Amino acid sequence: MIRSVRLRSLGRTCTALAAAGLMTGCAALSSVAALRQVAFDLDGVTRVELAGVDLTRVRGYEDLSPLDAFRIGTALARGALPLEMVLDVRADNPGGNPEARLLALEWDLFLEGRRTVSGELSQALALPSGVSTQIPLLVRLELLEFFDGSARDLVNLAAGLAGVGGEPVAVRLDATPTVDTPIGPIRYPRPISMGSTVGSSGNLPRAP
Repeated sequence: MIRSVRLRSLGRTCTALAAAGLMTGCAALSSVAALRQVAFDLDGVTRVELAGVDLTRVRGYEDLSPLDAFRIGTALARGALPLEMVLDVRADNPGGNPEARLLALEWDLFLEGRRTVSGELSQALALPSGVSTQIPLLVRLELLEFFDGSARDLVNLAAGLAGVGGEPVAVRLDATPTVDTPIGPIRYPRPISMGSTVGSSGNLPRAP
């Protein structure tokens, strides 16, 4: 009799654990589904620097001051032309969708179809329902590793990234989010690809 009671008690415990596991699994799927409803897109570029020269308001090589042209020319002669920029990713979580919690965002940057650098945003971000969230990504790369040309060509390329002028540049960002769930972090199964053409004839909006 005692054994029968213990068996029934164990059975109820197992059933409760199975139900709890099912609920946890459903909650995890709900977290992933919530993130799938979030639309990610490139929103603009807030800062572009080439060899330490701010190109945010430079339309092309002709707009450079003599000092800035000298700095870029000197860097080019030394074989090092560092480019630094901030890409703004906009995450739109539609109204009625549950809040999504982003734990990390791995990304690969493509310029003119060429894979350049990769990085990861490891800051946790809440993506509230019905709200657009800006996610700034700091990007640093050595421009001469991926492109060659004269100082004029490279300045115009970088100025195109700033969105003011310069040559049109095809920009693509492949991003892979990791979302928080009740059973632990879950990495998105495949990257989200977002891109546009920026520059004198591009259409990427500038972030405010």
